[in-house]
Amino acid sequence: MSRLLFLAGAIILLLGIAGVAVPYFTTEQTKNVANVGPLHVQATEQQSHVIPPLLSESAIVVGIVMMGVAFVRRT
Repeated sequence: MSRLLFLAGAIILLLGIAGVAVPYFTTEQTKNVANVGPLHVQATEQQSHVIPPLLSESAIVVGIVMMGVAFVRRT
């Protein structure tokens, strides 16, 4: 049980660090606008997503706490 808790804490910690390192990212979505016979008209739409700093920082803290609890339970 403590191994699983330690692993989950490590994953959450790494996700928090990634959120601090890359606070925003952009995704692209291609949509078909019109189809006329063999002709296809497509539009590419870009969206920016922001990861709130408080969320990233709290994920780091939760990950460290979970790893600490798992370490204390093991000993």
